[in-house]
Amino acid sequence: MEKLPKIAMPLIIGAVILFIVISKSLVTIGPGEGGVLFEPLGDGINTERTYGEGFHIVAPWNDMIVQKVRQQSISENMNVLSVNGLDITVSGTIWFEPEFKNLGRLIQTKGVDYIRELLNPAINAAAKSVVGRYTPEQLYSSKRDIIELEILEEVRNELDGQYVNVKRVLVENVKLPTTIKDAIERKLKQEQESLEYEFRLVTAKKEAEKVIIEAQGKADANRILSASLTDKILQDKGIEATVKLSESPNSKTIIIGSGESGMPIILGNQ
Repeated sequence: MEKLPKIAMPLIIGAVILFIVISKSLVTIGPGEGGVLFEPLGDGINTERTYGEGFHIVAPWNDMIVQKVRQQSISENMNVLSVNGLDITVSGTIWFEPEFKNLGRLIQTKGVDYIRELLNPAINAAAKSVVGRYTPEQLYSSKRDIIELEILEEVRNELDGQYVNVKRVLVENVKLPTTIKDAIERKLKQEQESLEYEFRLVTAKKEAEKVIIEAQGKADANRILSASLTDKILQDKGIEATVKLSESPNSKTIIIGSGESGMPIILGNQ
């Protein structure tokens, strides 16, 4: 009985050590994440392998660095200058994802905080380069889609070979000084009103042309009809009408002769 405590203590200590070793050796990588192994007794970051989702067993003296590898987004407010030197605030969102197979190289060269160290500077540099080519009016209105594509291309050039893929750039808002914004909106309103007035003029002109064409068509039809009505046709039509009138039971027609054109001369009917 006296020996039991002496035996139990090492067992307890051994169980605690075993639990610590097992807990250090079992690593869980969650959905949309990847892991790279840091080997302090070896060459540091293992760049040859990226671990995927699930349970992994590693040596207790090594550390697993876990990072998101799915598509992510960050939003930025950037102060930039337009082509004429006007201070402008551009708000945008960037969609990106690290290269899964090169996650170890990304962490080794840029660190776990690669978004701040690498991505943010590239985005700001691209935005300043692109926005500096345009006037405030272009930034505020018609050039938004083109600017997004140009910023995306610039960011990709900045990050070429840096193990990060940028999927899309969205320019959400362009904030101009109030006086400049109001002047642009007034100009756009005037242009819209001018376009609307020109549209009404074109519509009215087309309606007038339509009326003229219809009238001309009717006049041409009447002229053709008149030209086709020869004396012979008129005579035949007159005889046809006289015959129908004489056949009517309620009327009596007296024909006393015909005129020079051959049309019958009707004395009267009863």
